[in-house]
Amino acid sequence: MLVRIPQVLTPTEVAYCRERLEAAAWVDGKATAGEQSAKAKFNLQVPQDSAEGKELADLVLRALGRSALFATAALPLKVFPPLFNRYDVGMTFHAHVDNAIRPVPGTGQRIRTDVSSTLFLSAPEDYDGGELVIEDTYGTQEVKLGAGDLVVYPATSLHRVNPVTRGSRWASFFWTQSMVKDDGQRQFLYDLDMGIIALRQDLPDDHAGVLAMTAAYHNLLRRWVEM
Repeated sequence: MLVRIPQVLTPTEVAYCRERLEAAAWVDGKATAGEQSAKAKFNLQVPQDSAEGKELADLVLRALGRSALFATAALPLKVFPPLFNRYDVGMTFHAHVDNAIRPVPGTGQRIRTDVSSTLFLSAPEDYDGGELVIEDTYGTQEVKLGAGDLVVYPATSLHRVNPVTRGSRWASFFWTQSMVKDDGQRQFLYDLDMGIIALRQDLPDDHAGVLAMTAAYHNLLRRWVEM
């Protein structure tokens, strides 16, 4: 399931992120890559333990907390602290699959990476190339969104970032351990919730059909959620 979520960050928040990142010390992106991914990854990254990295990770997490669509699509149990990367001209990330388990620095905890997310911080007209290309059972999709927009997709997907040929592509990226680890079940719940929301725009909340679909949604959650 691939879901595009517009305006997770406001224009003011995007501008602040860009300002803080301009002052950051960028390092080789291989620092957080697994053995296989490190051979495919050619980009820059803000150190996770830097002042800018920690501050902006908290900003993104607060923004995610405002997003009802992110909650519906990812059904988050744990969110890995967001990271920040950039692709200058010639940089790319070849096809790879994200690590299944990631340790959360400084906590002694680990998360299972069910859902991958990319939050775009560069306007699409500011760079050429740099598309996020995601391959899964639904086919191949190229994603290049506006600054402040988010895409979420299964971490099981083979994906890559096309080479940047002009400008610079900046983004935040992170993973979510979902309460529902099976992507097919999450897709079903997402579609059902979207149907309920559409019905509630035309029917009262106490309509029998709305009540029945809402009950089905929550009863499926009870069956499939892992806490």
